[in-house]
Amino acid sequence: MAVAKQATVQKNIDALAQNKVGRRTPIISLLFGAFSAIGIALTIWMAFEYAPLDAIQGEPQRIFYIHVPMAWIGMLAFGVLALAGIAYLFVRDERLDWLARASAEIGVVFLSLGIIGGSLWGKPIWGAWWVWDPKLTACLILWFMFIGYIMLRSYMGRTEESARVGAVVGIIGVIDVPIIYLSVLWWRGQHPQPISSMPLADALTFLVAVISFTLLYCFLMIQVYQLQRLQASAERLRTIVM
Repeated sequence: MAVAKQATVQKNIDALAQNKVGRRTPIISLLFGAFSAIGIALTIWMAFEYAPLDAIQGEPQRIFYIHVPMAWIGMLAFGVLALAGIAYLFVRDERLDWLARASAEIGVVFLSLGIIGGSLWGKPIWGAWWVWDPKLTACLILWFMFIGYIMLRSYMGRTEESARVGAVVGIIGVIDVPIIYLSVLWWRGQHPQPISSMPLADALTFLVAVISFTLLYCFLMIQVYQLQRLQASAERLRTIVM
């Protein structure tokens, strides 16, 4: 029995040692990282030098090019979390659970920065760091959903039950994403309605910003997904040793 257990442990150790994902970074990850770094640098230059100064809001309006893409990635991340959860309920592949966990950890960071950026923008324009605007409130609810999801998964561990419950939480929470987008149309608040048209320079700057931060999300997803994979392997090894 002891010899068989030792052989199993050694087999898992060898598998971790030979894991190519753990030894080298995939080329696609390097590409995402390089293009996102270039894009973010270009976004900063365009936001301060290329895009014209807003005639009404002045300099604070430039936060728009960071705040909105950050919030967009937060909503995208929860969408990926929910889709991964739905797929997991059908195929029960733990790799989908790793994907959901990774998206949650990254999404909460982006959404937090998006909310902070909105506060920095709102203070000089609205005169307050925070107002209970419908869109802001919906974003805060999504933030709490992220936090709740992460805390729940941490408490329940890496079990099938944890993955199932996490999938259900993600499916329920994603309902808030379209509410965030449509809140300015459904309720009267201080957030402006979606912009149907903007000057070419503003539109190009915004497009570069959205693409750049989306590439950054993809880059981080690969890194955190790999980390989730290694953590799962380490926990299985710890269970065998114990």
